[in-house]
Amino acid sequence: MTAISHATLRRIPKAELHCHLDGSVRPSTLLELGREYGVPMPEASADALAHHMYVRDARHLEDFLTRFDVTLSVMQTERAIERIAFELGEDAAADGVRYIETRYAPVLNQKLGLSLEAAVDASLRGLERAQAAHGIVGRVIICGLRHLSPDISLELARLAVAYQGKGVVGFDLAGGEAGHPASVHRAAFLYAREHGMFCTCHAGEGAGPESIAEAVHVCGAQRIGHGTRLIEDSRLTDELAKNGIAVEACLTSNVQTRATKDYASHPLRTYFERGVRVTLNTDNRLMSGTTLTAEYAHAAKELHFSVSELCTIARNGFESAFMTDDERKTLLATVDNEFAQLRAEAA
Repeated sequence: MTAISHATLRRIPKAELHCHLDGSVRPSTLLELGREYGVPMPEASADALAHHMYVRDARHLEDFLTRFDVTLSVMQTERAIERIAFELGEDAAADGVRYIETRYAPVLNQKLGLSLEAAVDASLRGLERAQAAHGIVGRVIICGLRHLSPDISLELARLAVAYQGKGVVGFDLAGGEAGHPASVHRAAFLYAREHGMFCTCHAGEGAGPESIAEAVHVCGAQRIGHGTRLIEDSRLTDELAKNGIAVEACLTSNVQTRATKDYASHPLRTYFERGVRVTLNTDNRLMSGTTLTAEYAHAAKELHFSVSELCTIARNGFESAFMTDDERKTLLATVDNEFAQLRAEAA
């Protein structure tokens, strides 16, 4: 198979559904905010800091998550959060992303007394500025955290619902998976769903397929974050395929957290061939040292996806986005012509 050029991969119109705001900060911005707020950074130059933040030595997911302490140390003011959200939108737009859902847990942005609402408002302002400047549509998913009290998750679900129609489109459960079952947070998911809020859930990354089953059957998740170990349960794999429950795959991150051995052994290809609605995502642009175009490049090189197949995966992103049917039709009307052009060129 002829290698697909980076320029072609960048041209694919993309929707990114799994991107952590606090994992996607520019290294230069980290340094500037660190100086501004008197927070020391592990390295003094942007290149060295990027190298430090890239995770090479994680034994498991929990190891990987320790890097977030650095980014969160400077994400405690409205101005910082707004700037980081704007820059993420700007970087994603330059990467060929037309629609992005960024997620974070506002409860982690309160060390200096910031209210949950102020933390959300700040990110929405940043995404609105990015849309005005670059045309990218940006939305927010609010995360509960597995290791925190289910009462906090419920509070965050209520927060998400309060911002429904104002830029927040979903509720998620993130954090260390092993030993922290999603079922403990069932009330938060129930509240969100009863109020018409879309739900996704990190599962099958730091635990097995039983974690995915719990997310779907107990919590009612409509998408699964990572889902790397779904492949271990053939029946569940078929169920997600049949019901159109999307998998938010993050190749580089899954290799880093040892959810999969390497790119070539990632189950993305198998999921695709079995009819699972797979999407490609960065997870964390900083900690994974990646872009969405780079993730598409890994899928092309190590998993042998063609341009036409990658266009299908990209379209899955728009199909699975947490948006209204009218919004979806509007976006697809634009990108479907581009998919057709890319497929024709590759034929």
